[in-house]
Amino acid sequence: MTSTAHERRVELGSFLRARRERLAPEAVGLPGGGRRRTPGLRREEVAQIAGVGVTWYTWLEQARDINVSGPVLDAIARALRLDQRERAHMFTLSATVDLEAESRRCAALAPGYQRLLDQLDPYPAVALSWRYDILAYNTAYRFLRCDLELIPPEERNFLWLFFTHPAYVDFVEDRDNGARHAVAKFRTHLATHLDDPLGQELVGRLLAASPFFAEIWSQHDVAPDDPGYKVFPTAVGRLRVLPQRLLHSEGDGWTMVYTPADDRTAALMPRLLERAPDSRSVASA
Repeated sequence: MTSTAHERRVELGSFLRARRERLAPEAVGLPGGGRRRTPGLRREEVAQIAGVGVTWYTWLEQARDINVSGPVLDAIARALRLDQRERAHMFTLSATVDLEAESRRCAALAPGYQRLLDQLDPYPAVALSWRYDILAYNTAYRFLRCDLELIPPEERNFLWLFFTHPAYVDFVEDRDNGARHAVAKFRTHLATHLDDPLGQELVGRLLAASPFFAEIWSQHDVAPDDPGYKVFPTAVGRLRVLPQRLLHSEGDGWTMVYTPADDRTAALMPRLLERAPDSRSVASA
C-alpha cells in the first residue's frame, strides 16, 4: 500500500472516531447514563447499528488495509448520522464511489438550469449525464424528432432512444459514424464509473435490444474524433449544426448546444419552436 493510501486510511479512521465520539447513545436509541470510558458511542455499538463486524469496524478506525464497499460505508454513514458533506468526505477518504450520491446527482439539475436551456432556444440544447440520461432540454431539442414529452421519462436516455426508438433511428444523417462516436464516448465514461450498476445495466439492456449496438460494443473503440458538425434530418428541414459541449457537475455530464453551421439552418431552427402546442418553454421531466 502506498504512503498516500495509508495517510487516507489514517485520516478516515480519525474522522470516524471523532464522529463516533460526538454521538450520544440516546441519539441512536440506546440507553444513556452510566459511566463510559470514552464519550459518545462505543465501537461495538456503531458496528451493531451498521450491521458490520466489530473487528472489521475496529480495523477500519485503526487504518488497517482492509476492503471497504459502498453499501457498508452507507450503513456506517447512517449509523453515525453523517450529513451529506460528512458522508462525501468519508467516501472520498475511502476512495469508494458513493452510488447513492451519484443517483441523487443524476436525478436533477441545479435550480435555474432549465431556465438557462430555455434561453438558448431556438438552438437545440440538452443536458446529459455521463450515461446519456436526458436530464433536461429546451423546446427546440424536444422537437428535433418526435415530441420527446410523449416518451416515458424512464426511457429518456439518448443511447436507448438512438438504438431502439423508431423516431430516433435517423437522429443524425450519418447514422453509422454517429453511433460509433456515441458508443465510444460512452465506453470511455464507463471506464471511470465501473462501480455504477446503472451503467452496466444500460449496457445489458442495449446488448439485448440492439444488434447494431452489440456489433459496435464488441469492437471496444474509445473516443474517436468528432466529425466537427452534424446533420439532423428533421420535420422542419435538414439542419447542419455545430455541437457546443458545456460541462456541468450533475451526473458528471454535459450540455450539448447545437448552433447553426450555415444560414439556411439558422433560418430553419425557429420553426422547431412552432411545433410546440404553445410558445412557452417546456420543462423537462
